[in-house]
Amino acid sequence: MKPENNIDTSQVKGNASPETKLTLLNSMVRLNPRDVLRSTGKPFRGFAAEFVSRMRLAEASVLSKTEEPEKLEGRTVFEVIVDKDMANELEGGTMHGGCLAMIIELHVSSTHVFCSPTPIYVLRASTGAYGVFGVQQSLNIVFHSPAVPGDKLHIVSTTLAIGSRARSGRCEVWNVTRHRLIASAAYINMVPSESSKL
Repeated sequence: MKPENNIDTSQVKGNASPETKLTLLNSMVRLNPRDVLRSTGKPFRGFAAEFVSRMRLAEASVLSKTEEPEKLEGRTVFEVIVDKDMANELEGGTMHGGCLAMIIELHVSSTHVFCSPTPIYVLRASTGAYGVFGVQQSLNIVFHSPAVPGDKLHIVSTTLAIGSRARSGRCEVWNVTRHRLIASAAYINMVPSESSKL
């Protein structure tokens, strides 16, 4: 799929190449209404598209690891403002944990590249190793504090280890409005073997 070249990458911080930033930004704008619901007859873009349309890519970088400067890590930062429809009214109107998990887990596919796996893409693109992206094999989330509608969140994702089939990383969701950690997650992204059948 050829990227649209009229998207402005200059607003995205970080040292990732303009081409890598363009690919990430293109993945965000490609999500258009494509299905009509049988039950309502209304167009439905899917849950991913609903969330993606509210998010902004703030940074895409490749950095030396603090603990091992000879190793590199990918890093991405997305921003989103919590909307009322993301809240759980049964829990006092705070952001729903399932909604937060979905934002963290939104994955790489032919139509979009999102949160936790995006630093994998950034790191691999910087070395020319684009390849096939897998799916989340595991996702472990710890919820630290609530967020409410109007709060601005930063979703900061970094790679941990990149193997030929298994890739791992971490994600932290920070409440910029209230200066506190909302959630932290560790995940494993797995590329299926060529012989595996889904």
